[in-house]
Amino acid sequence: MKFGIVFANTGPFVDPLAAVEMAQAAEAAGFESLWTVEHTVVPAGYESTYPYDKSGKMPGSDDAPIPDPLVWLAYLAAATTTINLATGILIMPQRNPVVLAKEVATLDHLSGGRMHLGVGVGWLEEEFDAIGIPFAERGLRTDDGIAAMRALWSQEQATYHGEFTKFDNCICRPQPVGGSVPIHIGGHSAIAARRAGRIGDGFFPASGSHRTLAALFAQVRESASEAGRDADAIEITCGGNGVFGPGALDEAAALAEMGVERIVVPAFLFWNDTADALARYGEEVIARV
Repeated sequence: MKFGIVFANTGPFVDPLAAVEMAQAAEAAGFESLWTVEHTVVPAGYESTYPYDKSGKMPGSDDAPIPDPLVWLAYLAAATTTINLATGILIMPQRNPVVLAKEVATLDHLSGGRMHLGVGVGWLEEEFDAIGIPFAERGLRTDDGIAAMRALWSQEQATYHGEFTKFDNCICRPQPVGGSVPIHIGGHSAIAARRAGRIGDGFFPASGSHRTLAALFAQVRESASEAGRDADAIEITCGGNGVFGPGALDEAAALAEMGVERIVVPAFLFWNDTADALARYGEEVIARV
């Protein structure tokens, strides 16, 4: 079982010195990856429903800093050596896929192949309005962007003709160290699960009850089978209500039994006494799983 830290670019870890301390301590404690979140802007008074809390609102205040995930990860790449660098998630349809392919491949190259790209379709319609991207097109744009990036990463002179992205004989260097960057599909919906089975290298539903997660994992497998893909090759990442505290080992075992390969724990667990808290988690949980 691998362990990561999600919401890594929030709270005190917005500060560069605190971020470096956390990343280096996490690496020493045995964490495998850091997962960042993204909002380019949060329109004040938004009415869209945040899907991961009963309140319908994001935790914290609307003006809480959220650094750009790729810039933050690039900063931490230079301060670490082994820990993987991941977005969990980056809002794919808000990005130009040709530019994003270059940014992600560059970060993967400079970090020695440590980049994982978690992507989602987004939920905050007012943010899409501010960026100028039609909210209703976000699913189609996500599929199109993923295919375009993979073409640029894998072809010597890339050609791709999609609904929203078109190019011919384009050379994009550097290319990723391993020939591509793993793309993890984020989301808690059936649509996200089926997208992961159809085109994802991984699935990242964040968290949920065991019953909910089992249903989503079944949809991933079904969709992969329909697409002629190996469902076992799709890496499952998620958190859980009990991955910290007295029941952490039992929860980790239960998630592993369900097919989860990576558990992510929220960064707020380590906001205080960061290095010591990370070391304790490494000794009490990671080393014992």
